[in-house]
Amino acid sequence: MDTLTRFLLLFVSCVLTNNFIFSRFLGCCPFLGVSNKVETAMGMGLAVTFVMGLASLFTWAVGKLLVALDIQYLNTISFILIIAALVQFVEMFIKKSSPTLYKSLGIYLPLITTNCAVLGVTIINFDAYVVGMGAMGVVYSVLNGVFSALGFMLAIVLMAGIRERLEASNIPKCLKGFPISLVTAGLMSLAFMGFSGLFANLG
Repeated sequence: MDTLTRFLLLFVSCVLTNNFIFSRFLGCCPFLGVSNKVETAMGMGLAVTFVMGLASLFTWAVGKLLVALDIQYLNTISFILIIAALVQFVEMFIKKSSPTLYKSLGIYLPLITTNCAVLGVTIINFDAYVVGMGAMGVVYSVLNGVFSALGFMLAIVLMAGIRERLEASNIPKCLKGFPISLVTAGLMSLAFMGFSGLFANLG
Protein backbone atom coordinates (compact mmCIF):
# COMPACT_ATOMS: atom_id res chain seq x y z
CA MET A 1 0.00 0.00 0.00
CA ASP A 2 1.51 3.34 -1.04
CA THR A 3 1.88 6.34 1.26
CA LEU A 4 -0.91 8.37 -0.37
CA THR A 5 -3.38 5.53 0.14
CA ARG A 6 -2.32 5.24 3.79
CA PHE A 7 -2.91 8.97 4.29
CA LEU A 8 -6.31 8.69 2.59
CA LEU A 9 -7.29 5.80 4.84
CA LEU A 10 -6.11 7.74 7.89
CA PHE A 11 -8.20 10.75 6.82
CA VAL A 12 -11.35 8.68 6.26
CA SER A 13 -10.79 6.84 9.53
CA CYS A 14 -10.32 9.99 11.62
CA VAL A 15 -13.08 12.08 10.03
CA LEU A 16 -15.77 9.49 9.37
CA THR A 17 -15.34 5.95 10.65
CA ASN A 18 -13.57 6.73 13.96
CA ASN A 19 -14.95 10.21 14.51
CA PHE A 20 -13.99 11.41 17.99
CA ILE A 21 -17.54 12.51 18.79
CA PHE A 22 -19.67 9.80 17.23
CA SER A 23 -17.37 6.79 17.57
CA ARG A 24 -14.94 7.41 20.42
CA PHE A 25 -17.31 9.73 22.39
CA LEU A 26 -14.49 12.15 23.23
CA GLY A 27 -15.05 15.91 23.34
CA CYS A 28 -18.79 15.71 23.99
CA CYS A 29 -18.78 18.67 26.41
CA PRO A 30 -17.87 21.38 23.84
CA PHE A 31 -19.81 19.46 21.20
CA LEU A 32 -23.04 20.00 23.11
CA GLY A 33 -22.10 23.31 24.74
CA VAL A 34 -20.85 25.32 21.75
CA SER A 35 -23.07 23.97 18.98
CA ASN A 36 -25.85 26.55 19.28
CA LYS A 37 -24.62 28.63 16.32
CA VAL A 38 -22.68 27.58 13.23
CA GLU A 39 -20.28 30.53 13.51
CA THR A 40 -19.40 29.71 17.11
CA ALA A 41 -19.07 26.00 16.30
CA MET A 42 -16.72 26.80 13.41
CA GLY A 43 -14.58 28.98 15.67
CA MET A 44 -14.34 26.23 18.27
CA GLY A 45 -13.54 23.67 15.56
CA LEU A 46 -10.71 25.78 14.16
CA ALA A 47 -9.29 26.41 17.65
CA VAL A 48 -9.37 22.68 18.44
CA THR A 49 -7.76 21.87 15.06
CA PHE A 50 -4.91 24.28 15.76
CA VAL A 51 -4.36 22.95 19.27
CA MET A 52 -4.61 19.26 18.29
CA GLY A 53 -2.23 19.68 15.35
CA LEU A 54 0.48 21.44 17.35
CA ALA A 55 -0.10 19.26 20.41
CA SER A 56 0.42 16.16 18.27
CA LEU A 57 3.75 17.54 17.05
CA PHE A 58 5.08 18.64 20.44
CA THR A 59 3.85 15.62 22.36
CA TRP A 60 5.43 13.29 19.80
CA ALA A 61 8.80 14.93 20.45
CA VAL A 62 8.28 14.86 24.21
CA GLY A 63 7.07 11.27 23.99
CA LYS A 64 10.27 10.26 22.19
CA LEU A 65 12.28 11.90 24.97
CA LEU A 66 10.28 10.14 27.68
CA VAL A 67 10.81 6.78 25.97
CA ALA A 68 14.55 7.46 25.65
CA LEU A 69 14.74 8.32 29.36
CA ASP A 70 12.50 5.35 30.26
CA ILE A 71 9.99 7.57 32.10
CA GLN A 72 6.90 6.94 29.94
CA TYR A 73 4.72 7.09 33.04
CA LEU A 74 5.06 10.89 32.90
CA ASN A 75 3.44 11.12 29.47
CA THR A 76 -0.05 12.16 30.60
CA ILE A 77 1.04 15.01 32.86
CA SER A 78 3.59 16.18 30.27
CA PHE A 79 0.96 16.20 27.52
CA ILE A 80 -1.49 18.15 29.71
CA LEU A 81 1.14 20.85 30.31
CA ILE A 82 1.82 21.16 26.58
CA ILE A 83 -1.89 21.36 25.76
CA ALA A 84 -2.46 23.98 28.49
CA ALA A 85 0.31 26.18 27.06
CA LEU A 86 -1.10 25.91 23.52
CA VAL A 87 -4.63 26.72 24.68
CA GLN A 88 -3.34 29.78 26.53
CA PHE A 89 -1.75 30.98 23.30
CA VAL A 90 -4.95 30.36 21.28
CA GLU A 91 -7.05 32.12 23.91
CA MET A 92 -4.87 35.23 23.82
CA PHE A 93 -4.90 35.24 20.00
CA ILE A 94 -8.72 34.94 19.70
CA LYS A 95 -9.27 37.52 22.44
CA LYS A 96 -7.09 39.96 20.52
CA SER A 97 -8.28 39.22 16.98
CA SER A 98 -11.98 38.42 17.49
CA PRO A 99 -13.50 39.62 20.79
CA THR A 100 -16.99 38.61 19.62
CA LEU A 101 -15.95 35.02 19.01
CA TYR A 102 -14.02 35.03 22.28
CA LYS A 103 -17.16 36.08 24.15
CA SER A 104 -19.30 33.52 22.27
CA LEU A 105 -16.97 30.64 23.14
CA GLY A 106 -16.96 31.70 26.78
CA ILE A 107 -15.75 29.15 29.30
CA TYR A 108 -15.47 26.45 26.62
CA LEU A 109 -12.33 28.02 25.12
CA PRO A 110 -10.08 27.56 28.17
CA LEU A 111 -11.78 24.20 28.71
CA ILE A 112 -10.00 22.93 25.57
CA THR A 113 -7.20 22.28 28.06
CA THR A 114 -9.32 19.57 29.67
CA ASN A 115 -11.01 18.50 26.43
CA CYS A 116 -10.62 14.73 26.47
CA ALA A 117 -10.45 14.68 22.65
CA VAL A 118 -7.23 16.71 22.65
CA LEU A 119 -5.60 14.63 25.39
CA GLY A 120 -7.01 11.48 23.82
CA VAL A 121 -5.37 12.06 20.44
CA THR A 122 -1.97 12.68 22.06
CA ILE A 123 -2.18 9.42 24.01
CA ILE A 124 -3.36 7.53 20.91
CA ASN A 125 -0.42 9.01 19.00
CA PHE A 126 1.98 8.01 21.77
CA ASP A 127 0.81 4.40 21.68
CA ALA A 128 0.63 4.16 17.87
CA TYR A 129 3.37 6.38 16.46
CA VAL A 130 5.95 7.08 19.16
CA VAL A 131 6.66 3.58 20.44
CA GLY A 132 8.19 1.38 17.75
CA MET A 133 7.84 3.70 14.73
CA GLY A 134 10.58 5.42 12.76
CA ALA A 135 10.96 8.84 11.20
CA MET A 136 7.48 8.77 9.62
CA GLY A 137 5.98 8.59 13.11
CA VAL A 138 5.91 12.36 13.50
CA VAL A 139 4.11 12.77 10.15
CA TYR A 140 1.44 10.23 11.05
CA SER A 141 1.14 11.74 14.52
CA VAL A 142 0.49 15.28 13.24
CA LEU A 143 -1.84 14.08 10.48
CA ASN A 144 -3.79 11.96 12.95
CA GLY A 145 -4.19 15.00 15.21
CA VAL A 146 -5.27 17.33 12.39
CA PHE A 147 -7.60 14.81 10.75
CA SER A 148 -9.19 13.93 14.10
CA ALA A 149 -9.75 17.63 14.76
CA LEU A 150 -11.35 18.03 11.33
CA GLY A 151 -13.69 15.19 12.24
CA PHE A 152 -14.52 17.01 15.46
CA MET A 153 -15.14 20.23 13.53
CA LEU A 154 -17.37 18.43 11.01
CA ALA A 155 -19.44 16.95 13.84
CA ILE A 156 -19.86 20.20 15.78
CA VAL A 157 -20.68 22.29 12.68
CA LEU A 158 -23.26 19.76 11.48
CA MET A 159 -24.78 19.70 14.95
CA ALA A 160 -24.92 23.51 15.05
CA GLY A 161 -26.66 23.65 11.68
CA ILE A 162 -29.28 21.14 12.83
CA ARG A 163 -29.82 22.94 16.14
CA GLU A 164 -30.36 26.25 14.35
CA ARG A 165 -33.06 24.56 12.25
CA LEU A 166 -34.60 22.99 15.36
CA GLU A 167 -35.00 26.41 16.96
CA ALA A 168 -37.53 27.29 14.26
CA SER A 169 -39.21 23.87 14.26
CA ASN A 170 -42.42 22.85 15.99
CA ILE A 171 -41.24 20.17 18.39
CA PRO A 172 -42.91 18.86 21.58
CA LYS A 173 -42.34 21.11 24.58
CA CYS A 174 -40.84 18.27 26.62
CA LEU A 175 -38.10 17.80 24.02
CA LYS A 176 -37.13 21.43 23.51
CA GLY A 177 -33.59 22.45 24.36
CA PHE A 178 -31.12 19.89 25.62
CA PRO A 179 -33.30 16.73 25.22
CA ILE A 180 -33.75 17.19 21.45
CA SER A 181 -30.01 17.90 21.17
CA LEU A 182 -29.22 14.53 22.75
CA VAL A 183 -31.71 12.78 20.46
CA THR A 184 -30.12 14.52 17.47
CA ALA A 185 -26.62 13.54 18.57
CA GLY A 186 -27.72 9.93 18.91
CA LEU A 187 -29.24 9.88 15.42
CA MET A 188 -26.11 11.49 13.96
CA SER A 189 -23.98 8.84 15.67
CA LEU A 190 -26.08 6.11 14.07
CA ALA A 191 -25.71 7.81 10.69
CA PHE A 192 -21.92 7.95 11.05
CA MET A 193 -21.87 4.23 11.84
CA GLY A 194 -22.80 3.75 8.19
CA PHE A 195 -19.24 4.77 7.26
CA SER A 196 -17.73 1.87 9.25
CA GLY A 197 -17.26 -0.33 6.16
CA LEU A 198 -15.99 2.47 3.92
CA PHE A 199 -12.81 1.66 1.98
CA ALA A 200 -12.56 -1.64 3.87
CA ASN A 201 -11.39 -3.42 0.71
CA LEU A 202 -8.39 -1.10 0.39
CA GLY A 203 -6.76 -2.67 3.43
